Amino acid sequence: MSLRAGARSVVFLCTEMRSPIVLLLSVIAVTWLPGWQHDNLELFLAMASLTPGAPFPRSLTDTAEQNASEGQSAIGSKGSDESWRAIIDALPDAALTLDADGVISHQNELLKGLFPEMTVGQAMGQLLRDPDLKTAVEMAPRSTKPMVVHLNERVPVPRSIEATVTRLELGSDTARLLVTFRDLTEREKVEKMRADFVANASHELRTPLASLKGYIETLQGSAREDEAARDRFLAIMWTQALRMSRLVDDLLSLTRVEMRAHLVPRGTADLNEVAAYVVQSLEPLANSQNARISLKVLDADALIRADREEIVQALQNLVHNALKYGRDNGCVEVTVSRQANDDGTQDTFNVSVADDGPGIAAHHLPRLVERFYRVNPASSREKGGTGLGLAIVKHIMLRHRGDLKVTSKVGQGSTFTLAFEELAPNAT
Repeated sequence: MSLRAGARSVVFLCTEMRSPIVLLLSVIAVTWLPGWQHDNLELFLAMASLTPGAPFPRSLTDTAEQNASEGQSAIGSKGSDESWRAIIDALPDAALTLDADGVISHQNELLKGLFPEMTVGQAMGQLLRDPDLKTAVEMAPRSTKPMVVHLNERVPVPRSIEATVTRLELGSDTARLLVTFRDLTEREKVEKMRADFVANASHELRTPLASLKGYIETLQGSAREDEAARDRFLAIMWTQALRMSRLVDDLLSLTRVEMRAHLVPRGTADLNEVAAYVVQSLEPLANSQNARISLKVLDADALIRADREEIVQALQNLVHNALKYGRDNGCVEVTVSRQANDDGTQDTFNVSVADDGPGIAAHHLPRLVERFYRVNPASSREKGGTGLGLAIVKHIMLRHRGDLKVTSKVGQGSTFTLAFEELAPNAT
């Protein structure tokens, strides 16, 4: 069964049941069905004039003619007017209707949120001056299909909006055209982020692969019998293979965290214990770099609602970054603290990681958690960074309803802080 045929069946069934509530719910349900087209709207608007037991009209024009023969207007009655307005109010998109003069005759609440300056009685052309939209409004009364226009607004904020103009056969100029608006800004932003992610991941994998391929070809050719060159090339190839392995591991970790973002952690963790475990696990790395890690924890338990393994991963990423990008022979300070909230909410437990490295310029700070973003790309790759560590930390904190705070001063070092709400007393 086609969507149009299905919609007609739903409408007929609801009218036979003589239930306005069911009628309205069916409209909402069908508009959300995959493949919903605006040209189906006339089927639903026709319900405003149907009477129980009457055959389903082919269009609203048929209904108007039938009612006119009975001394009624299809749109003139108060009940009919309220019906089609209620249907438009129930649409999942911002919507308005225009009369024959292009003046707004009705609008739903979603439109008020999208275009607060629009009100009933105003000419839409005076508020939205897009030439393509103007052309669509002029041509729609003579078109049998909806006309789609993409609007790109720059002020007050950049927005991408899809407008659809549809002719309404209501038998009156009170509502001649239906114009719906769908804000695509966030969807396009997500699509761009996804495209950038794929491009960056491909680049990060392609670079070491190209290096491996080149060294393999060399070892198979001119360096086949050169033992010193072979040992040197194999060491480089091993480094590149490790880089690829770390990248794949981080990509998988990021994917797992994102897939579980909607799942609230059910376990508990003590930040004192987690911090001590992370420091102990990374001490060999610190010793190999002639650096040291200091630890300061609370005297009392620092219990939070958490997935312990994810908190360990987040803190390990921060301490590892501090060792990697900190000052040579420097010190990394890991501190667990408690912050009292004056607003009566649960206290906050913080675990901070501070280094004495070169620091980060202020304009870099908002972008640190972006995937593959690096303050110094060359230095990061040289030290084995994948550009995904802080992105993983961010998504872990989002799942735990916590905050990641970053402060830094050039020449004085940086501090990364994970903030968690204290576990409520007697919580299990």
